[in-house]
Amino acid sequence: MREAVVYPRLALHASRVTLHAMKDYWQEISALTMRWVRRLSREKFSMLFTLVQPMLFWLIFFGNLFQRAADTQVTQAPNYISFLAAGVVVMTVLNNGLAGGVDLLFDKENGFLERLMSTPIHRSSVILSRFLFVMTITSLQVLVILGVAFLFGVRPATGLLGVATILVIGMLFGVGLTAISMAMAFSVKSHGDFFSVLGFLSLPMIFLSSALVPLAAMPGWMSVLAQFNPMTWAIDAVRPLILSGWSEALPHVGMVLVVLVIFDALCLYGGAKAFRRAMG
Repeated sequence: MREAVVYPRLALHASRVTLHAMKDYWQEISALTMRWVRRLSREKFSMLFTLVQPMLFWLIFFGNLFQRAADTQVTQAPNYISFLAAGVVVMTVLNNGLAGGVDLLFDKENGFLERLMSTPIHRSSVILSRFLFVMTITSLQVLVILGVAFLFGVRPATGLLGVATILVIGMLFGVGLTAISMAMAFSVKSHGDFFSVLGFLSLPMIFLSSALVPLAAMPGWMSVLAQFNPMTWAIDAVRPLILSGWSEALPHVGMVLVVLVIFDALCLYGGAKAFRRAMG
């Protein structure tokens, strides 16, 4: 009889301990995320440039510059800005994701990361807070880009649900890229090395994708290489969500989800190994 009373009490105590631990874990993630937010808010010029740069440079300047030069029969879009919108969205995810580990690198260089790791917190909360911050900023940028594209007459053919799907695809792609960036931050010795690798990765990924021109308009060897680029799969899923509608978009969306899950799994595995190696 006594055992029948004790076991439910133990189970209740265990559940309370678990809930308390989960609450503490979430508080750690929230506090670290707010640290990234406060750091960005103190750098107002950087925050403004972060939000405006992709829309201003790529969508407005680049899109209008090649508006007359682009052949609409090749791009299969009403105009070049409409075609470019999907590329700018995914390029924004690419640039933010690959730069996602910069602040961790600076924390490592000034010794703050080592001091943080010596405190009684979950080490994974540092990583998850950075993922949460980068994905939030990226989603805001994507919404700004789509809003500006709307002013130029680019209206997503799949409506608000399509916009939500674009954000999901962007976040899935961004998770893998941020994992790559944090792996670099934990592996390289200085921020000079980091930015060198960053430049080496970002430009080839942009030009070896369908961001600026369709695959059919590329030289054969570039078109073949572009098909191994996860960025191409993301763009080819986002573009019909903007231009065509669900009937054409659904097969691409289904395929990109599979590709990005595999991509994220590989990147997270490599990032976890780099983190464990760096933190001992």
